[in-house]
Amino acid sequence: MQQLIKNLESLLNLFLKSNCPLCQRPTSQEFCQDCTRQLQKCHLRDHNLKQKSVPVFAWGTYGGILKSAITTMKYGNQPQIARPLGRWLGEAWLLHSPVHNKVVVVPIPLHPDRQKNRGYNQAALIAQSFCETTGLKLKQNGLARVRATEAQHSLSASKRAKNLAEAFEIGKDFRSHPKVSVLLIDDIYTTGATAMSAMQTLNQAGIKVVGLATTAVTSKSSNPI
Repeated sequence: MQQLIKNLESLLNLFLKSNCPLCQRPTSQEFCQDCTRQLQKCHLRDHNLKQKSVPVFAWGTYGGILKSAITTMKYGNQPQIARPLGRWLGEAWLLHSPVHNKVVVVPIPLHPDRQKNRGYNQAALIAQSFCETTGLKLKQNGLARVRATEAQHSLSASKRAKNLAEAFEIGKDFRSHPKVSVLLIDDIYTTGATAMSAMQTLNQAGIKVVGLATTAVTSKSSNPI
């Protein structure tokens, strides 16, 4: 009987296997074991970064295979990649963050047109997995993106800030202006322009932002200032 169960489990695992989105090797997880090991090497030792705009908590450095994973998630129609990224971020947060509770999580939103084209908001998916891991409450519609903006990666720091001016407004989850503290979630932190614009919108409504948690930070941003 035990042998029959083992055979059935092996057969089930065979059918459940898919290809790793980064290397195309068969795997029953989001990533194959080899890619998972490589991704873990991107893990930062010091997660709490000193930034002028907003306290930043980052899981890894944006480069190499982690950059490939985020790019594939966003532009390769691989939303399942957000699940392990959010889980790893949540695990690191529980171990190393100075703030553990009494905050609600708000993902940085996409403009509705961009989200419609992509089919999902990667920051929201990361935030969902993060909250499942940490037990923090998710307010997926805490912010709304009301102005379409250019892709940030092609802009200078000054142009990024101008590009995001008045890009956000308070979302339906916070229309009653509750007295809460917010942790923002995004996939990448570069210059801080996005986080600053989102924080200003929340602050103007009397909502405190304790920081931003992000899957990856660019190497330049990871240097304390």
